[in-house]
Amino acid sequence: MRDMKPPKSRKNSDIILTRSSMIKAEASRLGFDGCGISRAGYLREEALRIARWLEKNYQGGMTYMENNLDKRLDPRRLVEGTRSVISVILNYYPSSGQQDPEAPVISKYAYGKDYHDVIRQKLNALLRYINSEVVPVSGRAFVDSAPVLDRAWAARSGLGWIGKNTCLISPVSGSWFFIGCLMVDIELANDDPIQDFCGDCNRCMLACPTKALTAPRVLDSNRCISYLTIEHRDEINPGYKKSFRNRVFGCDICQDVCPWNRRATPHRVKEFEPLTGLLEMTRQQWYVLDEESFSNLFSKSAFKRAKFSGLKRNLDFVAD
Repeated sequence: MRDMKPPKSRKNSDIILTRSSMIKAEASRLGFDGCGISRAGYLREEALRIARWLEKNYQGGMTYMENNLDKRLDPRRLVEGTRSVISVILNYYPSSGQQDPEAPVISKYAYGKDYHDVIRQKLNALLRYINSEVVPVSGRAFVDSAPVLDRAWAARSGLGWIGKNTCLISPVSGSWFFIGCLMVDIELANDDPIQDFCGDCNRCMLACPTKALTAPRVLDSNRCISYLTIEHRDEINPGYKKSFRNRVFGCDICQDVCPWNRRATPHRVKEFEPLTGLLEMTRQQWYVLDEESFSNLFSKSAFKRAKFSGLKRNLDFVAD
């Protein structure tokens, strides 16, 4: 791909198409499982959804969701000069799970190293490639950080649709993937959104043990096990005790039951391989884990966001 620089004599549309193709090819070479492009602009539909969501206080303690709405809804206000949003997805579906059926359950995405670091490195590599091999560009990479609606941009770029469980679902690989985006100041060829294939299926809504999915694509964070075990800092409502199903970090239930995830295949990212000894931990080992051991095991994991105090609270909550 290094010799594919478009000659200046080509028509502008051809140059834009060639640049876009080169970027997608490099994204694939870097290991991303999908790459789509959309034109930067104001997310009008999302603005209405967020307004209704905030009115119902479904953000819980995530007060930051109320801040910087102008930047959240328009990347041109977040990164000046942005013309295109390059969205990428990276599979994290594991080949194996926790071995002790009685062990406290953790979300699959936390088995390996922190995805923020892994994807950001790949996105920065993609940005360097664009600068050196495609065209001089200014841009910034975002991975589940800053006021960015990454799922909305990924859906706009045709990588999937927003499912009733609020996850981005790919017709090719399901929903077991992380999302990242690169905002750049060049015009690129935009991809078309794809059809919503959820249809009449509502398995995710029926399966949610705390009824956090109050309507299709509407999540009440105050009820969500993932939010309560990670972002929530206070005591957990004791009324949910029997609904947690032994989960202490995150929750995969709405994805586990999704028919589209039957297509999931194990990832190929070495950084996402399970931390040494993690899947082998027994129920007893989880309950005797001390703060030093926690720090040693999860120092490079997304798990550290819950902190040791949060883990202890969660363990006590699901204990018999």
